[in-house]
Amino acid sequence: MIVYMDASALVKRYVAEAGSGEVDTLIAEASVVGTAVISHAEAASALAKAVRMRLLSREEAASALQVFNAEWESLVRLQLTEVLLSRAATLAWDHGLRGYDAVHLAAALFWQEMLGDPISLATYDRQLWEAAQATGLSAWPEALP
Repeated sequence: MIVYMDASALVKRYVAEAGSGEVDTLIAEASVVGTAVISHAEAASALAKAVRMRLLSREEAASALQVFNAEWESLVRLQLTEVLLSRAATLAWDHGLRGYDAVHLAAALFWQEMLGDPISLATYDRQLWEAAQATGLSAWPEALP
């Protein structure tokens, strides 16, 4: 199984929260895991927000970020091009997605087309999850709460 992870799914690997165990299992079962390069900034931002909201201490977040940074190189990192961003703009309009969610969807679709194999898009964002299904990707998890 080839898995594309948006930041909402990826961060669950580094912060213990609902869904973290399932994400770990998904990654262990995947033959390849990838994401767009914007996930690097999104993950750091999510950890900083967790500190601001007092969900994590600064030390806990820094430790999670350090592990994330160490594992970053093991991910397939899809680069952003003007063509991909143009496709994201169309997807944002067509599916009512936020900007970075549309970029994730465009990147996952591009990756699937380039590989010629099915991709599972892992996300905990309902709009992105629904748009993934509507565009022919397999959305993970099978059902969102």
